[in-house]
Amino acid sequence: MDIFSYRQGQSPVVVSIPHSGTVLPPELNARLTPEASLLADTDWHIPQLYDFLLELDVTAIQANYSRYVVDLNRSVDGAALYPGQTETGLCPDTTFNGDPVYLPGAELVEGEVAQRVKTYWQPYHQKLAREIERLKAQHGFAIIWDAHSIKSNVPRLFSGLLPDLNLGTARGHSCAPELEAQLNDILIAQDRYSTVCNGRFTGGAITRHYGDPDSNVHAVQMEIVQKTYMHESAGFSFDEGRAAKLRPLLREMILALVRIYK
Repeated sequence: MDIFSYRQGQSPVVVSIPHSGTVLPPELNARLTPEASLLADTDWHIPQLYDFLLELDVTAIQANYSRYVVDLNRSVDGAALYPGQTETGLCPDTTFNGDPVYLPGAELVEGEVAQRVKTYWQPYHQKLAREIERLKAQHGFAIIWDAHSIKSNVPRLFSGLLPDLNLGTARGHSCAPELEAQLNDILIAQDRYSTVCNGRFTGGAITRHYGDPDSNVHAVQMEIVQKTYMHESAGFSFDEGRAAKLRPLLREMILALVRIYK
């Protein structure tokens, strides 16, 4: 199985999908607890939700392996994204609910994290970095949209219900102010979904690392509550009816990025 799937576009936008993968190496699959084997923490069906990217000529990079192998939206140095708050790490050993990922006696061993970084994390990030440079050479700038989703209620990670659409720009540091304003204006103008900019999710390692407006690289993260397009209970089935209502808004936002500097 390839580490990631990739489709090249010629617009200045690249969509990164780091958490939708569900593949597990056989040796890892045998070590997971029954709870972890459900892969409940997956960003389910994101490629299906964003099925309009091809028509917008947008580059897309999609992880094929589960975040339980390695979390592509975490820094390899293990630095916390939200100091003082509960979060999962580079190679998670607990689920979002706090359950163990590994069976007793089958936990991570010394050197395993470094090997997973080399095998799975580095190829994804090397490809993303090359695409950013390609788009910068072609357009003079590049824009990253980091696409995520999460259950509406995960008490261990945050209190209460999340807004439906959570835009993150590293509190304004990962993209130009006018780009953030344009996206946020689109969110504010609609009345179907609750929204926030730089709330509980301000952008993960991808947004923070690659977003550098001074170097003409702009990055935003979109964290979508899963009830807006799927069923959040076990089975995690896609709901085309819900998705059909959400897609036009997502398409409008990404189209704004495609056109923003034209």
